[in-house]
Amino acid sequence: MPSPHFTNNLGRIVAITSIAALSLSGLAGCSGAASGSGSAEAGGTITYWASNQGSSVTQDEEILGESIKRFTEETGIEVELEVVPWADLYNRILTAVSSGEGPDVLNIGNTWATTLQASGAFVPFEGEALEAVGGAEKFVPAALATGGAEGQAPTSLPLYSMAYGLYYNTKMFEEAGIKQAPKTWDEFLATAKKLTKDTDDDGKIDQYGFALAGQRTANNAHAAFILGMQNGGELYTKDGKPDFTNDGIVSGVNDWIQLMGETGVVSKSNAEINDGSVLPGEIMDGNAAMFFDQAPGKSFKAAGFEDYAMAPIPLKDSGATGQEATQSLVAGINVSVFENSDNKDAALEFVNHLLSVDEQKTLNAKYTSLPSVTEAFDDPAFGTDEQQAKKEILANNAAPMPLFPTEGQMESLVGEAIAKQFARIAQGEEITEADVRKALEDAQQQMPAS
Repeated sequence: MPSPHFTNNLGRIVAITSIAALSLSGLAGCSGAASGSGSAEAGGTITYWASNQGSSVTQDEEILGESIKRFTEETGIEVELEVVPWADLYNRILTAVSSGEGPDVLNIGNTWATTLQASGAFVPFEGEALEAVGGAEKFVPAALATGGAEGQAPTSLPLYSMAYGLYYNTKMFEEAGIKQAPKTWDEFLATAKKLTKDTDDDGKIDQYGFALAGQRTANNAHAAFILGMQNGGELYTKDGKPDFTNDGIVSGVNDWIQLMGETGVVSKSNAEINDGSVLPGEIMDGNAAMFFDQAPGKSFKAAGFEDYAMAPIPLKDSGATGQEATQSLVAGINVSVFENSDNKDAALEFVNHLLSVDEQKTLNAKYTSLPSVTEAFDDPAFGTDEQQAKKEILANNAAPMPLFPTEGQMESLVGEAIAKQFARIAQGEEITEADVRKALEDAQQQMPAS
């Protein structure tokens, strides 16, 4: 499903298998991971770490609890569920990999797939393991491509597919006389400035044109990828060497940072936000008019909020093609099985359940994401204007994050470098493009040789 440009781009990427790049000892762990508790006998119990996909952990427990109940009734296999917040998930996984004590099944952000694949800690989906979940042909190709390095058996399979979009408050647009979503970066800046204002005439800005989570490293890294690509840059060279300081990446990151800095369309209070799930609230409360996100509809739906719409992320040039037409990464959540699971058969059976057509329809409908299984992906139930737009973005204007084992570290280091610049702005400092370049240079120096 990717466009020819992105298919070719994917084909050029070189697979790298060195686990040294993972540097587990250099990353902080969270609380100890639960060991796999499944028994080797038929049925038994398996453990499942799910990512927080809903508007709350409680909502996830309800949605996934219903799915697990259907699975247990059919198979007799019990599933112990833990929903892990995004802020903790990556380090929890790294701790589990390092200790050898992890759950049987877990969700991962698909951008981590190649990094985690290189650890050797997860079951490769090939041969009988792949047959147990229905084979490669059942998946949307672009989603399946996120499962690991090209040329290697994937160690994760796509569960929920997503794409970034520009979400905006339609009532605020209407009140400001703005008739359509911006299509170019210049139009976006003009729109954001128009919507940044003092609404109660007290001399202080209380409504901003845009909102972001300044301390959310993953979102910052995703912005660096998307806006860097739009500016003609890539985070890695073709042979897998980190390249954070090329002009395109620096320009894209500077565009992102200056939304709070020179342009001033983002509240400095956003520099402290480390949870992207709070951004829908900024839009619903009228504190900001726009934000970039993957699937916030669940939050809007839970709150009964209907005054929103979604459009593709603006391009630098409306006529952009190829790499410079990037509007999203191929986003989504994948599912993996730990190699040291005591009950791999049950774990694979549960993965097959999650990836069945019926469960794909049910779960993705509740999470406002897109199915990763073709039969469900093509179902008319996933045909709203927003979903059709997301499908178009994934097909023609999205690319996978770099498929190299150090990608996880890249997200952390680049995301943290950007977060520090937002913090400096919030403290009253002026950040220049030279400062941005220096921050990215420092991040690159911390990367292991690829």
